[in-house]
Order: sequence, then structure tokens, then C-alpha cells
Amino acid sequence: MSIWWSIHLRRDAASVPLARRLLLGTMETAGVDPDISYDLSVALSEACANAVEHGGDGDSAEAYRVTAYLDGEKCRIEVADSGPGFRPPSRPLPVRVASVEDEHGRGLFLIQALADHVHIGGKPGLGGTVVSFDKLLKWREDAPLIAV
Repeated sequence: MSIWWSIHLRRDAASVPLARRLLLGTMETAGVDPDISYDLSVALSEACANAVEHGGDGDSAEAYRVTAYLDGEKCRIEVADSGPGFRPPSRPLPVRVASVEDEHGRGLFLIQALADHVHIGGKPGLGGTVVSFDKLLKWREDAPLIAV
């Protein structure tokens, strides 16, 4: 069974929990293991927070897009913005120790820690950033939409 959805959200902090709740609701309905759902929802929240903060020229009316695919035994999530973009790291980010006072700079590290595969790139010729990540799914025993 495959499920996918895509939503365009305003670059506003209130959009982050909306995307997270939509993902959690989808996964709960499908019967995904709650620990996997939680990991992916935290990673999605971090990617959305980055799109809200860095994904445009300061105009909160700009939108970013979230797309989620639950296909077979894998979930893939993409968050795309229209900001200035940045050069993605050529290799996985090294683990770093953040100080208690740090309020920023943990998002990509968390996404890499919570997902199985992460890709950060730009939209060729368009600017912006696309953060995509996936994770193998585990299913509850009573999952109504279990993969076959």
C-alpha cells in the first residue's frame, strides 16, 4: 500500500506543528510503529523549522512544500523551500557537542541521527533547498494498512 501527500505551507512558525500533526496522523492511521513515527516527526519538524527560518527572503507569505510518501516499507519526506540555498556538505555532518545555550544549529544533525538516509540539495537553476530523508518502517501488529 502506498500513501502520499503534499502540502504548501506559509513560512510561519505555526506551520511546523501543522505538518508534524499531519504526518503523525497519517502514520497512526496506517499503523506505523509509534517510535518510528516519532523519529520522523521530529526530523520533519527540524526540516520545516529550517525552511521557515532560512527558506526565503524574509517574506513570511512565501511558501515551502512538504511531501511525504509511505511506500511499502519505507517513508520518504521532502521539504523544499525557495530561499537562497546553501552548499550541502559533501559528507555526513560530524557529530558536534552543542552547548546548553545554543538555540540553533542542531536541525540537520538531528535529521541525520533520526533518518536512515538524508539528502540535502538545491533545485537546479531555481535556488532554494530540498531536504529529503527516509526511514525504514516498522508496523504495529494491528496495523490496518500494513505493507505487503
